[in-house]
Amino acid sequence: MTKSELNAQVRTAAERRIALMASKTEPHAAKPGYDIAELSIALVSGLSLTITALFLCVAPLTGQIAGARDFVVYWATGQQLVHHGNPYDADAMMRAERAAGLPGQYGVLFMRNPPWALPIAYPLGLLGIRVGALLWSLVLVGCLWVSVHMVWEMHGRPRRLLNFLGYSFAPALVCLIVGQTSLFALLGLVLFLRWHRARPFWAGVSLWLCALKPHLFLAFGVVLLAWVIVSGGYKVLLGAASALAITSAAAWGIDPTAWADYAHMMRTYGIENEFIPCWSVVLRLWVRPQAMGLQYLLPALGCLWAVAYFWKRRHRWDWLKDGSLLMLVSILSAPYCWLFDQAVAISALLDGAYRTRSRVALALLAAASFLIDVGLVAGVKLPSALYLWTAPAWLGWYLLALRDSRLPESSDAGCQSISPFVV
Repeated sequence: MTKSELNAQVRTAAERRIALMASKTEPHAAKPGYDIAELSIALVSGLSLTITALFLCVAPLTGQIAGARDFVVYWATGQQLVHHGNPYDADAMMRAERAAGLPGQYGVLFMRNPPWALPIAYPLGLLGIRVGALLWSLVLVGCLWVSVHMVWEMHGRPRRLLNFLGYSFAPALVCLIVGQTSLFALLGLVLFLRWHRARPFWAGVSLWLCALKPHLFLAFGVVLLAWVIVSGGYKVLLGAASALAITSAAAWGIDPTAWADYAHMMRTYGIENEFIPCWSVVLRLWVRPQAMGLQYLLPALGCLWAVAYFWKRRHRWDWLKDGSLLMLVSILSAPYCWLFDQAVAISALLDGAYRTRSRVALALLAAASFLIDVGLVAGVKLPSALYLWTAPAWLGWYLLALRDSRLPESSDAGCQSISPFVV
């Protein structure tokens, strides 16, 4: 080895020792701070899901708890159907509900879903209140999980952590706790989004689940009909008509007078005297409580906007993206909508969460959901005007999220609309 090579090795070894000593004496590089969005999602999801899981585990063990929520209406309806009774008989329903544990301060409750929904209540008549409550809760949990998972897959499987914005969405958890059917409607919506191209007939069949809560899908339904006409997707219409015909026939077989009894119940025990925290009801109560037509003013305006919104985009309509804003407007303009009904907004909100680059927007969505949880724990009842902010908040949040979207909005002739509301 030459002298120059030896000197080079010595210098290299010395440089390594100096670098090693520097790495020991220099302070460690500062670790990145906690992501506010991830921290918010983790905190809200953990608390919300834990509380809900505890309730769902305890409820079936105690008959009084199982019978003191909306689930008792579906169970009592099933009992009436199995025993060939009238599920719209006030006296019979009250006896069944009181026996199941419904508190005395509540009046008689009826299943207000259209009679084609009776087949889903019928099996509950074969079960006791506790077993029925357990199985019903498991089915609802399955609807929520499958819906969020399919939305995640349709968006290309982004970061799984964002899915917890759906799993812990407060209206969905309220739906689980009270035992309502809004999560069935969510599943129907997501199945339609997944199948409308590849399996249009079955996409139409899945809309039967949305028809369990038809008042939530008025603007959505108007655009659906327009889309069928423009695109020629009549298989979707055929599937929906087939499902409604079969379930209506099944309801008639279970109870031949169901439709007549249902119409009488809606006339006699309608919603005109109830306060439901949604803007269509508030508008009627503010202007003229007796004028029920006022309650359909916002739905009419929502449908008009929806048609204009669709028509401009009819040649490039994308149900997964364009349908998100449409669904949020449909919820906001519904003739009546409870807090738990807003669970059907999950697909739209996850669309915004997957597309936005704003970490603040994600944190805001988690905080808004958590605020509802706090209100419920604090004793704010569901028929409270304090929940009027929720439906406008989801729409406003979605528009905010799209302002910093990862994916640019499509446009005509290279021109991009400033706002989705510009039609």
